[in-house]
This record gives sequence, structure tokens and C-alpha cells, in this order.
Amino acid sequence: MTIETVPTAHNPWLTWNATVVSTTPESPGVATYDIVVEDSRVADQFPFRPGQFNMLYVPGIGEAAISISGDPGKQGPLAHTIREAGNVTQALARMGSSAAIGLRGPFGTGWPIDECEGNDVILVAGGIGMAPLRPVVYTMLADRHRFGNITLLMGARTPDGLLYPDEWSNWKSQIDVQQTVDRAEDNWQGHVGVVTSLLERMDIPRPQDTILMTCGPEVMMRYTIRGGLSRDVPKTSCWLSMERNMNCAVGFCGHCQLGPDFVCKDGPVLRYDRVAPFLKVNTL
Repeated sequence: MTIETVPTAHNPWLTWNATVVSTTPESPGVATYDIVVEDSRVADQFPFRPGQFNMLYVPGIGEAAISISGDPGKQGPLAHTIREAGNVTQALARMGSSAAIGLRGPFGTGWPIDECEGNDVILVAGGIGMAPLRPVVYTMLADRHRFGNITLLMGARTPDGLLYPDEWSNWKSQIDVQQTVDRAEDNWQGHVGVVTSLLERMDIPRPQDTILMTCGPEVMMRYTIRGGLSRDVPKTSCWLSMERNMNCAVGFCGHCQLGPDFVCKDGPVLRYDRVAPFLKVNTL
């Protein structure tokens, strides 16, 4: 692959030279990589919407679709929280800071921020699924008055799998944040159980005026959506971020097809009623 440095918003195949300027360990096998596009003309004009992703290219290895996990309202390095899961992500972990890589994007659809205005919002994240939802938290905190009650439910297998603990206290000063783990440790004082159990216990005073967004393992998202529907949250108010094998990011290769949609182009954020037939979830 040839790496170009021509700023453009129209050619999705161009890969820009980029550098990993810092890495922050988050949990075992997971770290946040701050990446800077070398061409300042591109870096200064790189807006993204919460929920979008970039394609990160490691020379000689390949590309991987990685959600942008930083603040859309701030300029500077682009944060990507990455779990080591394949050749590309393992190579990134070995390379660490100062790694020279390629980047193209942003791609895909974003979370329905504007539709949330005036409504209550429930965010449900499982493990690494918190990464695509963190930009939603940043965006809503920046304009807190636009939204009703905001609840963030976070789940992980163990306490060290819960992402971004250094930010929780700031978040909790403005929204309701709850965490749970599948397996507790001796020093864990929080909830124990799957994250959907938090949703089952919470009060939803305005279900018809509530937007539910979820990201995490697909089985978790299925049960999260079912939990919302059982509490009278409308199907059209439930959103999820899908994960598929996204190779091209523009709906060309077909690897990520889900029914009539291509997750890379029509998603990854999709409304539940659009994908329900393909998730084989029993609607309530």
C-alpha cells in the first residue's frame, strides 16, 4: 500500500502517514494509542462523530478498523483504545510509542446525538465496548443542558477490565455512572453480575422519551436491547454498534455484510429495528 500525504475529504482510499505519540495501558491486553497525522492540513481538519472508526495500517502486516475513543470537541492526537486480538493489533502493541503507521478515515455512522436532545439517555457498555461510547460521554458532558437524565452502565469480566477509571469521578459529577463485574476481587466494592442486571434494576421514568445505546459483545447487546424493550423503550430508540470483519471500510469488499447493510458503510452504529431480523433476537 502506498501512503499518501494529500489532504482530502473525498478519497477514502488515501492512507495518511501517522505516528503513535503515546500509549496508555488501560487493562490487560488493552491500551489507548494517541495518534497524530503527520500532515498538519489533514490533522487540523479531521472532524469525527462519536461512533465512527479509522482504518489503521501497519506496514507489512495489514489494516484494522478501530473506533475513535477520544473527544470529538478537541483538536490534537486521535485516541484509539485497542485490544490485542489479531495480527495488526498485536503488531501495534509491540511497536508502542513512536510507531510509524498509516491511517485513513473517519468512516461509518455515528451515534444519534441530535436525537437525544431533550430525552433521557442510557449508555450500556461491555468491556472494550466502552471505547466507542466514550466520545458520546464527552459530547454530552460538553452540552449537558441539551439532554435529560444520562445513565452510563459499564460492565466487565473483572474490575481491571473496566476502562478509564481516572475519568469516572468527573463523569459522576454530571451523570449517573454504575459499574459491575462478572467476577469480583477482594477489594471490589461495587456490583457483581452482568451489566444487563444494572439495566433491569434501574428506574426508567420516561421510557418513551429514552434513547438506549449499547456496545459490547453481541450477546450482551442482544440482552440489553431486550431489557430496554421490556421496559417500554421503543425499538426506534434503541441503537447498537456492530462489529464485523471490516476490510475496506467503504462497502466494497462485502466482508462485513449484515443482511442488506454493510457494517462499515451503513454502520457500525445501527438502529435496532433495522438489524433485528438478522440478530435473531426475540422482540418483546
